[in-house]
Amino acid sequence: MSARTTRTRLLAATTVALAALALSACDNGKGVRSEGPSGGSSAASGSSSQPTAPTADGGTTAKPAGTDTGTGTDTGGSAGRSQAKGSGSGAGSTGGSTGGSAGKDGTGSKTGSTGQAGTRNVACDGSTTKTTATVVSRPLNHLLLTVTNTGTRNCDLTGYPIARFGEAQSVPPVAEETHPQAVVTLAPGESGYAGVLLSAADSSGSNGYTAKTLEVGFDKGRGATPALPAKGVYVDDRLTVTYWQQSLDDALGY
Repeated sequence: MSARTTRTRLLAATTVALAALALSACDNGKGVRSEGPSGGSSAASGSSSQPTAPTADGGTTAKPAGTDTGTGTDTGGSAGRSQAKGSGSGAGSTGGSTGGSAGKDGTGSKTGSTGQAGTRNVACDGSTTKTTATVVSRPLNHLLLTVTNTGTRNCDLTGYPIARFGEAQSVPPVAEETHPQAVVTLAPGESGYAGVLLSAADSSGSNGYTAKTLEVGFDKGRGATPALPAKGVYVDDRLTVTYWQQSLDDALGY
């Protein structure tokens, strides 16, 4: 082998060795070429990498995951809870105060109760009214009962007179066709009326007798004992009363 050939081979070997060294310096030993740190890479890996802290010998050591971020999270949570608590407390206090004020005011319920009590009528009876009995000439054989409110409040005259003549064991029936369309209400000083058919005008009735006393009962409360004419009134089995009426004409229309 010539000396020239030997030098050529040595030069080639040297070149190969230098290339290998260059590749070793560029590679990271894992077959991947290192491009160096970059902003994007750091940002991407920052969320998963663990932070480090300096050690006594100047080195660094990894801290447990979540150590640094825990403070920030707790602070935000505390602030949020504080704010929510404050807001809820304020709203609750305001609502309670408002409700308390409305309850103490009592305007609606108290006024409503007073209004109902003010407009509610009592029932007419013998304690707050005066009842009279008058024999009329027309129609024949009729008696007019008049009830006048002598009290200070309105009263309702409901139903019909429960009339008992003399010693009768029963009371006369009511003519159903005389039922009024509305309740008869008497203001203080006003009067209501009822008609009484004492006997048949054509003398067709039976079991007749002369009554000198009369008792009138109301739907509720005390009754009344209006005076009859001294000679009394003649009644038979045709005896009938009307419902209480607001007008005299309606009472004598039956």
